[in-house]
Amino acid sequence: MDPIPQILAQTKTIAVVGLSGKEGRPGRYVPAYLQSHGYRIIPVNPNLATALGETAYPNLYAVPEPVDLVLIFQRSDQVPPFVAQAIEIGARAVWLQSGIVHEAAAAQARAAGLAVVMDACMMVEHRRYNARPAG
Repeated sequence: MDPIPQILAQTKTIAVVGLSGKEGRPGRYVPAYLQSHGYRIIPVNPNLATALGETAYPNLYAVPEPVDLVLIFQRSDQVPPFVAQAIEIGARAVWLQSGIVHEAAAAQARAAGLAVVMDACMMVEHRRYNARPAG
């Protein structure tokens, strides 16, 4: 079963690991798009103090509020620690952006009860699912 429609519908708060401070980078414009469509974006990047008008945090453990989804903009080999943190903080889902795949980390997340999406752009999927006619 495709987890994307349920994730898009049920998610309110997204912690974005690797949110970029640079305009024109997917790690910047994808979270900005999601923010403009009503999602609460929490930047997770140790090199930023703020981004998109929000306080940035160095890691997921430092985020002071519940997170529904962890959206990851990191190289595939960097994914496992962030998936482990997502599980520990009680996130309901992990989304690895386009080009990011880590089967072992995904299996770990699924075993812990999290929904997982890999190698897909959340902005593209949001547009696709929200362009469908009702019914």
